[in-house]
Amino acid sequence: MKHLPKHLRPRWRYLAVGIESWPDAEIDRRSFQRSVWYAAQNLLGDVGSAAADMNVVEFAFGDGAGHAIVRVRRAQVDEARAALAALGDIDGAQVGIRVRGTSGTMRACEEKYIRGPAEPSGQRQVVFEDVTRDAVVRGRRVDVRTNHAFAGATELDLQ
Repeated sequence: MKHLPKHLRPRWRYLAVGIESWPDAEIDRRSFQRSVWYAAQNLLGDVGSAAADMNVVEFAFGDGAGHAIVRVRRAQVDEARAALAALGDIDGAQVGIRVRGTSGTMRACEEKYIRGPAEPSGQRQVVFEDVTRDAVVRGRRVDVRTNHAFAGATELDLQ
């Protein structure tokens, strides 16, 4: 089969997406892709989600933080950003989604928005609510393990 001429090929944009959740969250590429499709379908409808054609082309997640690159049709970038903003949880794990930027190629998307040193993560004992507890520290954010879950805190919240 012959390739389509360049002027007839679909034009794509790549969205660099930052993902943040609690340190014990387990999110994989398949569940993220499914959540992206459901969010697009719920917000844009069947026709709108098909027009956006959102696909996760790169995904990495671990220790409560990660990134993804989502491919979307050029004319549907704003709708895709809105659908990503509608994501609140993935497989029951609460997430924070942030679109870091948009690019015309995957390579440029990685170089501008994804690459760079990963934020260091470490374990530490902290005093929170007058009790010594385990915590995961990422930059200025501290996720303190309470009885059954995590509580978000900053250095100012700790004694």
